[in-house]
Amino acid sequence: MVDSGPTALERFINGILPENPTYRQLLGMCPTLAVTNGLKPALTMAGATAFVLICANFITSLIRNALKPHLRILVFTLTIATFVTIADRFLQAFMPAMSKVLGPYVPLIIVNCIIIARCEVCASKQPVGTALADALGCSLGFALGLASIASVREILGTGCLLGARVLPEAWPNWGIMVLPPGAFLTLGLLLGLVEWAGAARKKAGGNQG
Repeated sequence: MVDSGPTALERFINGILPENPTYRQLLGMCPTLAVTNGLKPALTMAGATAFVLICANFITSLIRNALKPHLRILVFTLTIATFVTIADRFLQAFMPAMSKVLGPYVPLIIVNCIIIARCEVCASKQPVGTALADALGCSLGFALGLASIASVREILGTGCLLGARVLPEAWPNWGIMVLPPGAFLTLGLLLGLVEWAGAARKKAGGNQG
């Protein structure tokens, strides 16, 4: 296939903020809403997703010249499923408690739109170095999204973060924040904040011009 598109550095940077999977593309919403009631499960999910994304991009880029157009989605899915199985078995073997907390959401990485999208948009068209940079950038962007939502929910819901007291003891805990409605509330508020910051930045740039 023709090697074209953004450079490795551009792919890396775009994945973190300009094309952030959570706040810009709204991809991977299932784990974003389901496992962000605490920072530990959120970071574990982000790590598992990063492993699968990096490996899938690597393999897809290696075989990109052999991919058949009508079979590419099937190849992407089989490749992703292989590494999801590895990640799931690893968590079951070495982090059984966290594996139980995450439940079915690790196997569901197989159908995570972030990974399939990166295989299609980047890895199937560009060399290995660029594909890895793209995977690293998107992984960091996804981790940033999960960690920010989980931090807000855990702090407001329990007053703690990673087991350490953050808010004063007298501060009332908002129990709703660690429940499913808290995920939607936090995501909506942070999305609004990101959009407001982006609009303010554009306005400031326009005034300077």
